[in-house]
Amino acid sequence: MNTSEKKTKIMHVINGEFFSGAERVQDVLALRLPDYGYEVGFACVKPAKFSACRNSTGPLFELGMKSKYDLAPAWKIARIIKRDGYVLLHTHTPRAVLVGRIAAWLAGVPLVHHVHSPTTRDTESIWRNRKNAIMERLSLIGVARLIPVSKSLECYLKKQGWSQARINMVANGVVTPGPLSNRSKPNAEWVIGSVALFRPRKGMEVLIQALANLRKMGKTVRLRAVGPFETMEYEKTIKKMSEDLGVSNVIDWIGFAKDVNAEFDKMSVMVLPSLFGEGMPMVILESMAMGVPVVASDVEGIPEILEHGRTGLITTPGDAEQLTNVLVELINGKYNWNAIREEAYRLQVTSFSDHSMAQSVAHVYDTILNK
Repeated sequence: MNTSEKKTKIMHVINGEFFSGAERVQDVLALRLPDYGYEVGFACVKPAKFSACRNSTGPLFELGMKSKYDLAPAWKIARIIKRDGYVLLHTHTPRAVLVGRIAAWLAGVPLVHHVHSPTTRDTESIWRNRKNAIMERLSLIGVARLIPVSKSLECYLKKQGWSQARINMVANGVVTPGPLSNRSKPNAEWVIGSVALFRPRKGMEVLIQALANLRKMGKTVRLRAVGPFETMEYEKTIKKMSEDLGVSNVIDWIGFAKDVNAEFDKMSVMVLPSLFGEGMPMVILESMAMGVPVVASDVEGIPEILEHGRTGLITTPGDAEQLTNVLVELINGKYNWNAIREEAYRLQVTSFSDHSMAQSVAHVYDTILNK
């Protein structure tokens, strides 16, 4: 690492509407890339939570798109790139790359695109997925590199026709807060946590049903749900379901929390029951770094992090009965709660750290810029 030399400037174009998994990747990269010779600036095309919640302090330009196909920010970004000496543009979503492709062309700089989830399986709408995939594919003409965050996404890109020469897989990484904390396995009440931007593909219906099943079995459990809902309609649907199943009184809806680590401290186990559309969820890595065992569904990149019974527990997506059974087995001691948290913590530190991610991304930049 060299922190004294002048840094090469990279512009990241992001949505900025939320501060969830992909946004945390972007923030961690901005924090750690200076250790590897790169300074990050941000252009937000859908500014909202990111600017207020990020931990990084580099330049941030709010250049909101008036509609999904408003391309005016591209010219503004190109002017900033030329004016401030940015040498490469890095995008993170189909919306961002639509603008970023034009900005990179206008400014004469190479384009890198981060793939956080499979665009063709990102939402519940087949039409929306196809439209976004077509838009993304056209925007990526001439892209210098694609950075999928998991091996499953690397395979996805190859199936989409991209050559290996343009793909550099970089696993996500998170900041490790410190040494593994001393905690004892819960004896009385178990707090089941879930952290997400809650939307249909996150599988909250499955978790609510499992919670109801556990209560009927006499297990003393609560659910601590951390994160906002994507829409008010979905929030109403989930909360009505919890009332119909008689578990609304044992669910704490925390909403958005900037300090997610403080929330992990209150959880006995973290559950991510996603149905599809995951790359390598940051929330799983953050949970591992805090020593909270994870139960998650067998979706895309998740099995690349969790080995069932050793670093976490895996369930079939959409199967509430299986999720219930796995949680019962964890509570009853079939799986060693302490051993899982210790193994998961070690794996996060060695393979999914903030520095491992930033160093790998910096290597991609080095290759493109011939450094």
